[in-house]
Amino acid sequence: MTEVAMTQEKSQPNRFAMLISFLMALPLAAVLLIHPSMMLDANGEYSHRAMMFIMIGISGGFIHGVGFVAKFWLWKYLFNPYVAWPLMIFGYYTWLFK
Repeated sequence: MTEVAMTQEKSQPNRFAMLISFLMALPLAAVLLIHPSMMLDANGEYSHRAMMFIMIGISGGFIHGVGFVAKFWLWKYLFNPYVAWPLMIFGYYTWLFK
């Protein structure tokens, strides 16, 4: 009877969402590594606050994209796609429209 009560359902990760996370993070990381001057603001300077948020989004995209699931509550909520996707969209906006 206790075996039935203690079984845990393992949910399958959403592979499509993982693929989206990975594919969103890859070009942003490449731009920041290869040609970071494309991320300059209107004044020709880096916004360090914006870059910090964009890098958190890229990290979350890669972490979710490869399928890693954190155990510690802070990392679990910081590096999930609900946080990473808006930050990466902000990164694309910074890269393409500024």
